[in-house]
Amino acid sequence: MTVDYDYLLAGGGAAGLSLAYHISQEPRLRHKRVLLLEPAAKDQNDRTWSFWTDEPTLFDAIVAAEWRQLAFRSPQLDVVRPLQRHRYCTVRGIDFYRFVRAELAKRPEQFTWVPTTVDSLENGAMGVVACTPQGEFTARYAFDSRPPQLLHDPKYRYLWQHFVGWEVETDYDAFDPDTPVFMDFRVPQGHECRFVYVLPFSKRRALVEYTLFSGAQLPRHEYEDALRLYLQAFLAGRTYRIIETEAGAIPMTDQPFADRSGTNIVHLGTRGGRVKASTGYAFRRMQQHAARLTAALAATGRLPADLTGDQWQFRLFDTLLLDIMQRQGETTRDIFAELFAHNPVERILDFLDERTSWADNLRIMNSVKPWPFLRSIGHVLRGRPGKRRIS
Repeated sequence: MTVDYDYLLAGGGAAGLSLAYHISQEPRLRHKRVLLLEPAAKDQNDRTWSFWTDEPTLFDAIVAAEWRQLAFRSPQLDVVRPLQRHRYCTVRGIDFYRFVRAELAKRPEQFTWVPTTVDSLENGAMGVVACTPQGEFTARYAFDSRPPQLLHDPKYRYLWQHFVGWEVETDYDAFDPDTPVFMDFRVPQGHECRFVYVLPFSKRRALVEYTLFSGAQLPRHEYEDALRLYLQAFLAGRTYRIIETEAGAIPMTDQPFADRSGTNIVHLGTRGGRVKASTGYAFRRMQQHAARLTAALAATGRLPADLTGDQWQFRLFDTLLLDIMQRQGETTRDIFAELFAHNPVERILDFLDERTSWADNLRIMNSVKPWPFLRSIGHVLRGRPGKRRIS
């Protein structure tokens, strides 16, 4: 018995398409047959991904904008930090989808797309079996990026990173095109972690996004009301036009995401724990995961023994920050203000990228007030999340 394909991708969003593109760029895998199962090709600019990097990427050709400095703003601290090694980049969803699909279309003998959902994905005698409304498909390995089903466990913390963003345009110079606002905490916190994020594409156009970390999502009008208030203050009451909108909600939890299902099914994207639990950044992590998998398949024909390369200490740091956000989310503002006040921005970015040494991790922890983290360590040791005290 033989399988239909070498690799099967269940899901054609950012994670699935990233892996497909990495495979397409690896000469040693050109003979491998790849099946992509996705109900419909994405044809709208449904999201924007931002990331920082200190090296070239496979998607530099479609970077919509990049910057060499970042602004951080809060009631305690308002600074602009230049970037030495890194650049901060933004990729539009529609540009990414079109770019990857165009590349895959150049290799019709290697890549096949079937517009369908995946009802089940199981390990079989020769690899994996995918059951779909279009029939069964078999492959040596499957890579599953379908949204995960979270079953809440009282041992873990569960929040949402949820947001609404407006791309706005003005008839006058309103934005500094050299300086994105990484976080602006000068908005009412509502006992939660809330900030505004600004990506200036020109002096007259920017993406302005209202972001929250909390246990419950809001009615749409509350995000929009907050954006109106922010823009009214930011633009001193002058007019603007909304060109595009985006919205989303990302699960933020320290509940472990399995990196695989059995021997031959690898999890990608959110399902594979590629969303950074304490920040929500995912695009760069998905590229690193795809590169790791592709390199192993090209070198050995097999999956790597360690699928992700994650380090336990960074998972602990994520847990501690999630615990603080869940107990007393408004203090997140003070923690990030302390980080930016007492650390080079490159160290902060490396820390959030999980690339810092133990010495730098200690410097990071020593730069913030210890009490919130000590309380969270106690909750971790007791095996239960902390709860907000109602005053």
